[in-house]
Amino acid sequence: MSYRKLGRTSSQRKALLRDLTSDLIMNEKITTTEARAKEVRSTTEKMITLGKKGDLSARRQAAAFLRDEIADVHEDGDQVVVQTVLQKLFDDVAPRYTDRNGGYTRIYKTMPRRGDGAPMVVLQFVD
Repeated sequence: MSYRKLGRTSSQRKALLRDLTSDLIMNEKITTTEARAKEVRSTTEKMITLGKKGDLSARRQAAAFLRDEIADVHEDGDQVVVQTVLQKLFDDVAPRYTDRNGGYTRIYKTMPRRGDGAPMVVLQFVD
């Protein structure tokens, strides 16, 4: 197999990757272990590629993977605008990378985690 098992069953691993991918799109920066970050990077880049396509099929494929969660709430005049993770992916994140063919994220190594010494990293979008 060419992927990391992360010490979990397949359903737990899929849920972990869904949650971390949704959190990365929502916050645009997460701190996690190095092994998790390398796996989340691949799923996030696939989601951004779907966001760049922008058609209905791509939106449905991304909606099947991403968590349905509120990413941002702000006021626009008299209206309150609620933006989900899927809307943020297709409206804000993916249009930033129209000229880029992959490599949407970067990994910065930080200090090891206190307690077990696991290598920690910061995973964020490239500007």
